[in-house]
Amino acid sequence: MSQSQYQSQQGSYSSTLPSTPGGRLRSLLGQESLITAPGVFDGLSAQLVARTGFRAAYLSGAGVSVAGFGLPDIGLLTQTEMTERARIVVTALGDIPLIADADTGYGAPMNVARTVREYEKAGVAALHLEDQAFPKKCGHLPDKELVGAGEFTDKLDAALQARADPDLVIIARTDARGPLGIDEAIDRAGRYAAAGADVIFVEAPQSLDEIEKIAASVEAPLLINMVHGGLTPDTAPDRLAALGFRIAIHPGALLAPYVLHGLEALGRLGGTMPEATPGPQGLFELVGLHEWSAIGERYRGYAKDGA
Repeated sequence: MSQSQYQSQQGSYSSTLPSTPGGRLRSLLGQESLITAPGVFDGLSAQLVARTGFRAAYLSGAGVSVAGFGLPDIGLLTQTEMTERARIVVTALGDIPLIADADTGYGAPMNVARTVREYEKAGVAALHLEDQAFPKKCGHLPDKELVGAGEFTDKLDAALQARADPDLVIIARTDARGPLGIDEAIDRAGRYAAAGADVIFVEAPQSLDEIEKIAASVEAPLLINMVHGGLTPDTAPDRLAALGFRIAIHPGALLAPYVLHGLEALGRLGGTMPEATPGPQGLFELVGLHEWSAIGERYRGYAKDGA
């Protein structure tokens, strides 16, 4: 696509949709088709998504951790680092709405309120908050820990109250499937929907039956996370749309080929290929998962014993 064609496409897009990022995403949510949001993590990836005709993009916390900082997705990034990356990506995307990963909100409810305000000023259309304990982990890694549902609904309320634009889309994510099972995940999803979340995100269902159960049980717009090599089976967009899912994010759509082709290129130059576990864990091993996890384990009792 030429620059003039891209600008023409952007002009047509902006003339037919609301002026605010959240309003543009809500307009898309009002349509029948599934919104496919590829994962982006820098200006280049955002430009590629914008120039290939996608209607939305997803700022992947894992992508920013790995590609932006050379770190595994285990809660090492700060709110300010993610906000600055969101600002860069929003600029590259133009009028295309950005759905952003905001982890646990980076603290207590007052920290969540500031996160929402800073993300909104950066220009995101939506952000998702999760009910993991800090430090969080990628949703497709084992041994996740959760906060209580009541504690998370307090954070969710703080987020809803903090937004300046009522069209900013607040997405509630539950990671309960791994540690507590699908029924608890669905129970939490319903509770978060009742608390006012605009979209519900049940992370890492592990079968098509579970995906269908979520769709049949949760009375709210639904987001699903398609992680290549992760716990959730790859499911066709038409099937997801028929079940009622409104957004499908693909955080590794650009990152995974970037890593694989990068390793191949380095191998052709004489580099020695590292050994890594398949799937998301292997990706994080390439950027120090074992070393950072060892530090975490060394001080695992610090919060309790050192208080």
